Amino acid sequence: MIAVDAERARRAHNRAGWPGVVTTLAGQTDAAIVRHGTAAERIAMVWRVTLDAWASAGRAIPQYSRAQMPGRVVRAGEADDVSRDR
Repeated sequence: MIAVDAERARRAHNRAGWPGVVTTLAGQTDAAIVRHGTAAERIAMVWRVTLDAWASAGRAIPQYSRAQMPGRVVRAGEADDVSRDR
């Protein structure tokens, strides 16, 4: 466990200098929000970014059935409960 913690700390240290910003959707400029295209075109845009992200990570896209996909149903009014679980 100690080796895992040390590796995690090393990776966090390496990421500390990466440029980035934390923002909200309300804080985004209009240029950052895609307002054009059909639903299919928007999904295609997200798929391209998804492929690029997995490739950048040097990992293969997981292969599993829909029934095996990780996820969780969050119903209206439960959002506060979900954030406490993390």
